Amino acid sequence: MVNIDFKSGFVSIIGKPNVGKSTLMNRLIGEKLSIVTPKPQTTRMNIRGFYNSNIAQIIFLDTPGFLEPRYELHERMMRYITDSIKKSDVIIFLGDIADYPTEYDSKIISLLKILKTPVIGILNKIEMCSNSQIQEKKELLESNFLETFFISALKDNEFNDLISCIVKHLPICQPLYNQEDLSDMPIRFFAQEIIREKIFLSYGKEIPYSSTVVVEKWLEEEERDVIQANIWVERDSQKPIILGSGGVKIGEIRSKAEKDIMNITGRKAVLNLWVKVKHDWRKKNGALQEFGYK
Repeated sequence: MVNIDFKSGFVSIIGKPNVGKSTLMNRLIGEKLSIVTPKPQTTRMNIRGFYNSNIAQIIFLDTPGFLEPRYELHERMMRYITDSIKKSDVIIFLGDIADYPTEYDSKIISLLKILKTPVIGILNKIEMCSNSQIQEKKELLESNFLETFFISALKDNEFNDLISCIVKHLPICQPLYNQEDLSDMPIRFFAQEIIREKIFLSYGKEIPYSSTVVVEKWLEEEERDVIQANIWVERDSQKPIILGSGGVKIGEIRSKAEKDIMNITGRKAVLNLWVKVKHDWRKKNGALQEFGYK
């Protein structure tokens, strides 16, 4: 029987880098779709994840962190944020309670205030603050948003009140996507993100931001998937760093990524990685198009 009161809609999670947007979306949908690392700017594209219940379907959009663009890649990342805001039925502003409000927070809030779209204000990482600090930030947040929440995306076990608040603002609409799915994004994309996550976790400051990953081939054999992927870097000197002495580092990346890919496919994954150089790819429109940053 069709539920005539069913609700569906898009909800963007907006905030500065490293406030926990990806962690929050993963927790809300109950699965790890967005990669998570301690480094800012880990998310480079909008990631769609679906929350499904018998009364609603919420299409969450995990967006890149709000920043001042330095490269053409950053311009694309900001465009993803703008596009997600335009299509959203509800917007979640997410801040870090420890340093709220930063200059970036204030810029984002000023942009959100001119919208007619409902905006929910959330401060994350409350496990890092005392009750008196939370109360102080509560007054600041409530001065900018009518509906507010204080959460630990990492440690809270349920988000029922937040989900109910989101659903309240969604339009009445039948499911926009298959309710058995967690996302409509291709498996190749998630494999690329998994490899990129391992790079962010395994190397220092320069390499993660100068690299990207493209899955070139995906061969489904009877009992395993054979995947060929390129890791692209910006300079010749970065290639041996990715490889490591005797190929040890890239071997570690391969092994860790294979396990995570297998977790989402349920099949054995054999990952073949190559490291290639495209000079200053972050600054070049053609290279960004080639690597999937539309």
